[in-house]
Amino acid sequence: MKDKLLIIGLVWPEPKSSAAGSRMLQLVEQFQKQGYEITFACAAKTSQNTFNLSHLGIKTQDILLNDASFDAFILALNPNIVLFDRFMTEEQYGWRVAKHCPTALRILDTEDFHGLRKARELALKAGEEVTVEYLQNDTTKREIASIYRCDLSLIISEAEIEILTKQFKIDRDLLYYLPFLLEPINDLEIKEFPSFTERQHFITIGNFLHPPNYDAVLYLKNNIWPLIRKQLPKAELLIYGAYESQKVSQLHNEKQGFLIKGFIQDVNEVMQKAKVCLAPLRFGAGLKGKLVDAMQNGTPCIMSSIAAEGMFGNLKANGFVEDSTEVFAEKSVELYLNTETWISRQEHGFKVLNKRFSKIDFQSDFKSRISELLKDLQYHRQKNFIGNLLQHQTLQSTKYMSKWIEEKNR
Repeated sequence: MKDKLLIIGLVWPEPKSSAAGSRMLQLVEQFQKQGYEITFACAAKTSQNTFNLSHLGIKTQDILLNDASFDAFILALNPNIVLFDRFMTEEQYGWRVAKHCPTALRILDTEDFHGLRKARELALKAGEEVTVEYLQNDTTKREIASIYRCDLSLIISEAEIEILTKQFKIDRDLLYYLPFLLEPINDLEIKEFPSFTERQHFITIGNFLHPPNYDAVLYLKNNIWPLIRKQLPKAELLIYGAYESQKVSQLHNEKQGFLIKGFIQDVNEVMQKAKVCLAPLRFGAGLKGKLVDAMQNGTPCIMSSIAAEGMFGNLKANGFVEDSTEVFAEKSVELYLNTETWISRQEHGFKVLNKRFSKIDFQSDFKSRISELLKDLQYHRQKNFIGNLLQHQTLQSTKYMSKWIEEKNR
């Protein structure tokens, strides 16, 4: 009989809409290779972009928030492992999992450090640098409490591991570095990509529901693109992303070459046609899927330091990392016009993909870590006193809020 994994999703996976959707399918693949029978449960509604998990042999289950029906569901399923998709799902369902399946390994996939993203957003709005005060926001406190309540948290960025261990003193045994897990790119694929002279225009891409992406588009529109367009009057910026709203649509301006294209089924097709990808993110966290899309299609990038964070390690970037508006625009034009620079930055991107994100390099160690925890889970939990403390009934505010809402809804 196969071991069982229950994934509780914040949303149903949409790999064509967001990096988070792609990340979830990468985790699913890892656990399937470990032999797990997987059930994906979610309280959110599906959309036309929702991935059909049944194609991967995964069972799905609609669940409710603040409802005892989940208790019966998880008792019947009796999973060996429960994976929470972001800390919000652990807050909702973690106490129920701990109560009804106390021996199940509880894993949190943070996706990115939401508290860090919030700190940067608050600091940006205030026109200040990110300080400890900004880092210690309410989102951070909730997220770190969730990390302690779980047995292991998957962290996508080395930079976030450093902040969590050094700034917040979290035990390294509770964290596991697991970035994007990608197929290596080979020379045959690279030869098929359009060349420098076969490409034209600039591109940026990102789910418009994600605040950092919308902010970046506005920043491009008002600050960066006019400087680029001044030097390249015939160039266009093509902006792709799911969930385009009216406030996004109204930014479209053909005269300025600022073109809102909306959702695209095949990101590879449009990325390979573009010459340069722009990613001037001013706040955010985690790894940026748009940079991976660009590297996988041989498209060099100009990016902010926040966009580049955790992506390149000791390797060279697939373009330029700039935070100054003026220099960002200058480097965008340089990369757009200079063949040699463009080719060298493209090659840097291929090296980054193969040396930092090849899924083969992570499979064995991840499997071993899961096996170790399952074999000695009681001892692992004994070492996590703060986690035990947060599981104590007097500190389970999320549990009693949920039960109060459940009673109120009857």
